Amino acid sequence: MLSVPLISANASPLGWMLAIAAAAAYAVPAAASRRISQAGTQAALRLAWVLHALALAWGLLGELPRFGFAPALSMTAWLVLTVYAVEQQLFPQMRARLALSALGAAAVLLAALIPGTPLHVNASPWLPLHLALGIASYGLFAAAVVHAALMTRAEQHMRQGGGHDSGVPLLTLERLTFRFVAAGFVLLTATLAAGWLFGEQLYGKAWVWNHKSVFSLLSWITFAVLLIGRARFGWRGRSAVRMLYAGALLLLLAYAGSRFVMEVLLERAA
Repeated sequence: MLSVPLISANASPLGWMLAIAAAAAYAVPAAASRRISQAGTQAALRLAWVLHALALAWGLLGELPRFGFAPALSMTAWLVLTVYAVEQQLFPQMRARLALSALGAAAVLLAALIPGTPLHVNASPWLPLHLALGIASYGLFAAAVVHAALMTRAEQHMRQGGGHDSGVPLLTLERLTFRFVAAGFVLLTATLAAGWLFGEQLYGKAWVWNHKSVFSLLSWITFAVLLIGRARFGWRGRSAVRMLYAGALLLLLAYAGSRFVMEVLLERAA
């Protein structure tokens, strides 16, 4: 069980300040959405997004750079919010603001609470690029999951005769979902290929068959089957969404899950 002294020893005062400020800004749309204007809500989300980015940057570039499962999840949430901010310009009626605000607040606080393990100063200069590819694939698949959830909710409302409330046409949501899956698959392929071919240069050891690599490969296979099935057989609907969720869960277990066990349950560095 993670002890309070361990958390306090790892926490950075500036990191905590940035995380709390970001979480407070994220809370504005949820707590006062009916009391402030749309412009005020958007301003709060922009401020939260900037503070969240600063908190991530401080964790990676501050006085004691750290990384682990919680910062990875926080970075993933920030990327999803970035995608949402871009899509808001194209689809102003897209309705996922409250859920994503809650996700951002929880993720940024979790990263401050459990900032991970110190990064090695003698690590390969290519390691940040490898990590960036992996986290970017996390973000794209997470965006796909969010869009799939919106699509499923809209379909349920339509079946119940209540119309569809996502603010975006169903076919558009479906296209966006699988575009994110395809883009995430490309980055995941690049990440796994780099780990396979250049593992010794990146981590000081060749590819190892452990929980992380097994879950990563299983997620890659799941997404590959999903994309092939959609391209050749027109897979869509609940079955395709369930396969997307399964692949995303496997990918989550690959890095965040294994690091959670090592950093929290076993209380030691991976």
